Amino acid sequence: MNSFKERIFSGAQPTGNLHLGNYLGALKRWVELQDSHDCIYCVVDMHALTILPDPVELLNSTREITAAYLAAGLDPKKSIVFNQSRVRQHSELAWVFNCIARIGWMNRMTQFKDKAGKDRDNASLGLLAYPSLMAADILLYRATHVPVGDDQKQHLELTRDIAQKFNNDYSDRIRSLGVGVEMAVGDETVSGYFPITEPMISGPAMRIMSLRDGTKKMSKSDPSDLSRINLIDDAETITKKIRKAKTDADAIPSEIDGLKGRAEADNLVGVFAALSGQQKEQVLRDFGGKQFSEFKAALADLAVAQLSPITQEMRRLIADPAYIDSVLRDGGARASVIAEENMNNVRNIVGFLQD
Repeated sequence: MNSFKERIFSGAQPTGNLHLGNYLGALKRWVELQDSHDCIYCVVDMHALTILPDPVELLNSTREITAAYLAAGLDPKKSIVFNQSRVRQHSELAWVFNCIARIGWMNRMTQFKDKAGKDRDNASLGLLAYPSLMAADILLYRATHVPVGDDQKQHLELTRDIAQKFNNDYSDRIRSLGVGVEMAVGDETVSGYFPITEPMISGPAMRIMSLRDGTKKMSKSDPSDLSRINLIDDAETITKKIRKAKTDADAIPSEIDGLKGRAEADNLVGVFAALSGQQKEQVLRDFGGKQFSEFKAALADLAVAQLSPITQEMRRLIADPAYIDSVLRDGGARASVIAEENMNNVRNIVGFLQD
């Protein structure tokens, strides 16, 4: 049986505004988990360098993402909340993992293929090694679980591969130093330094799609601001975006089967269900046979009611950068204690000479 201390790690990049999909698919769940788990939540500002952001924008975005975390309900006293670059051991462990991971593993990453496009030779080394840093983010704290969406599962599988290869490559050293932990891997019980981190996959209702194209995920990087509801949007903007959301000419169906082949309708029903805490079936029973104009009005009212308190708190926090910085500073100090203890063991495992 896995005897690592159960710990959750997750984070978001400070690029673009966090939106409704981020809230329903991640933040809302993070808030719930902090009441029952040991949680570490990070603003992964080092990852943002892969797109060479303007330095001032990166500073501001880091604070804005932190404000969104706190406004959504993350409690910096219950959880550790910090920005990645504040804890130097992230990059130190990433280099060790760069020497563990194989180039073939990185080349197979779907995200690298998508972002590098056809001109791979012109892609940055950071973009290629991005998943190695992600593995370091997770394993630096020996996190046992990561809440992820289906599209991030490949990166977590790579993290598991890196952990397993490290444990195997240094098995004798780990054993001689007495720093290994017994854990179950399949039918076997093995000893290793890093856990084989498990995914916590969010349910299908949490997969929020674009308001302009129901076949694509709602994204911070979509060039159309109408494709998403940002957490910073005011009530008027939210209402306008929902009113303009793409739909079809048919009425709301009364049964789930009636949503097949209707991506935009399915998405809006899913958003209503997620915001109201209902199943899609209940939403269809309430609105079946009605036109989208009526449904969108109800959805806009619901979205404004749910998101306005978060928006107002975000704006209050953004206006107080000194407080945000104090939260990140305190979280960074607490994270650094865990990080240095684990990194010190890694240095000993791989053979680095230390005082």
